[in-house]
Amino acid sequence: METATARHGSPEANDSLIHRGTNQSGMRDHNERLVLSLVRQHGSLAKSDIARMTGLSAQTVSVIMRELEEEGLLVRQAPLRGKIGQPSIPMALNPEGAFFIGLKIGRRSAELVLIDFLGHVRSMLQHSYRYPAPRETVEFVTSGMKKMRDELTPAQDKRIAGLGIAMPFELWNWADTAGAPRDVMDEWRHRDIRSDIQAQCDFPVYLQNDATSACGAELVFGQAGGARDFVYFYIGAFAGGGIVLNGRLFGGPTGNAGALGSMPVPGPDGKPTQLIDVASIAMLEKALNARGVEASHLWTSPEDWGEIGAELDDWIASASQALAYAIVAASSVIDFEAAVVDGWMPQAVRRRLVDAIVAAIATIDGEGLKLPTVREGTVGIHARALGGASLPLSERFLIGSTTISRSA
Repeated sequence: METATARHGSPEANDSLIHRGTNQSGMRDHNERLVLSLVRQHGSLAKSDIARMTGLSAQTVSVIMRELEEEGLLVRQAPLRGKIGQPSIPMALNPEGAFFIGLKIGRRSAELVLIDFLGHVRSMLQHSYRYPAPRETVEFVTSGMKKMRDELTPAQDKRIAGLGIAMPFELWNWADTAGAPRDVMDEWRHRDIRSDIQAQCDFPVYLQNDATSACGAELVFGQAGGARDFVYFYIGAFAGGGIVLNGRLFGGPTGNAGALGSMPVPGPDGKPTQLIDVASIAMLEKALNARGVEASHLWTSPEDWGEIGAELDDWIASASQALAYAIVAASSVIDFEAAVVDGWMPQAVRRRLVDAIVAAIATIDGEGLKLPTVREGTVGIHARALGGASLPLSERFLIGSTTISRSA
């Protein structure tokens, strides 16, 4: 019998932890998740490929893939000919196999997204505001879900497998920073938003920190470039992040691992401050407002901020320096392969920010450390909403729980 617990100590051994199945009875759910994870990773695979990767017997793989096909989760591709023997038939994920809803609750906007089994966006709605209020948020979700579900066929609607909420934990603590009335923000302290939304759904609802969810979107839907250990920063109204270890999102026992916004970094005056107080887009908004410039377009037009001027240059300079210190500090704890930076910003601004981070890291003493490659994220502005949608997908169909989400 071969299991997923054998052999440690080398990169090859660590990689085997993902790709090993078990022929032991009672492991059907694990093996099905393993097959679906591998097919998602590779695009399509034949039975012989999966048997070789997992160590499962050809008969076991055949039974699993037949059942997944009957359940509508896998579809057959065109046979591959040209080799000796019978042509192999690759199997791929069925886009119609399952649907997932993601909800992002941010400090300046909420997003609701519907994706299919491949992660393709089928529908998306956005609601901008000065600050989030529980009642308005629930109303947005109620009307948005109805609109989305009305556009699905009855068969598609039955295949909605869950809804994931991506939102800042302890949102009420950000009242002053967000410029919101404290009494409104305090309502979040006494509301169980997951339960409020679960009451409207006949499928499970999950909850996770927004920046950690964005990290999950990069892991599940992004192009990680083969990196299995990376630190992730999402720069939204406030900066945050997440950690991926051995190809899995790591939340820690309380879900607060990767709370990178709270990481101490040098402030503009050289004194320690938190990353969130330097690298957040709210700091750019504050600088623009101080010059008398109305900055709502930062939240409503993330694809194109237009010409901003010196305030953007100054923000990139200070944010990149803080992020560089955060990356170097994180690297002293975990030997990350990559540091990924994404955010609610135009691609050109994200590129400038990453280039500036690379330049800033070169000025920091990293002796004794193997610093990670710094690169742009590949999911983009909707990473938090897509990360929310990835919560039920990961919980129900992929290997290893990628979240400490609370579900019904």
